[in-house]
Amino acid sequence: MSNFKLESCTVETSDGVKLHARVFKPSDEKDSKDDNLVIVLVHPYSVLGGCQGLLKGIASGLAGKGYRAVTFDMRGVGKSTGRASLTGFAEVKDVVAVCKWVCENLSTDRILLVGSSAGAPIAGSAVQEIPQVVGYVSLGYPFGMLASILFSRHHKNILETPKPKLFVMGTQDGFTSVKQLKNKLRSAEGRVETHLIEGVSHFQMEGPEYDAKMVTLILEFIASL
Repeated sequence: MSNFKLESCTVETSDGVKLHARVFKPSDEKDSKDDNLVIVLVHPYSVLGGCQGLLKGIASGLAGKGYRAVTFDMRGVGKSTGRASLTGFAEVKDVVAVCKWVCENLSTDRILLVGSSAGAPIAGSAVQEIPQVVGYVSLGYPFGMLASILFSRHHKNILETPKPKLFVMGTQDGFTSVKQLKNKLRSAEGRVETHLIEGVSHFQMEGPEYDAKMVTLILEFIASL
């Protein structure tokens, strides 16, 4: 028997896109750790096949630990309508819409935003637009030169927010070197933490064998908020 319950729903964005979302809840209400915090997860780059299914392991792991978690397919992915954008700016509207839906339908005023790979810059750009976001976790933020061609306009949005931030990255990440990460975070406002996973590549860290580790790091960050 699984230790989480799953519900599907549709969220409409400000520009009329309909997003397919899933809510992961603890299977027993008694096991809920924090009724007032919901974790919203933003999937990797749509253009390269990113979808909410990649975050199922982390979301179900969080639900199993007593937290409500939400995943969704950004525009143009899976059952969601609309078209994916190259730079991820249209997708910021998707994150904002899902967080608004979460506040209205899951009766919360506290959201932790978690972005994976290209989902990290997209989530990072939404942080300041959503008053209910109390913290941000990046799993493999693509800060490197090549990725910056697409995502550099997102960088300052997350670096300038005073909200608490955690950046998780493998030391062998092909998109961002440890040096690039540290250089970028030097200018960051507010509380900034990093967690480096030795010898692990970008796509390895995105794989299911690291889901449990990501859940643990997210839970530790929540405890510190």
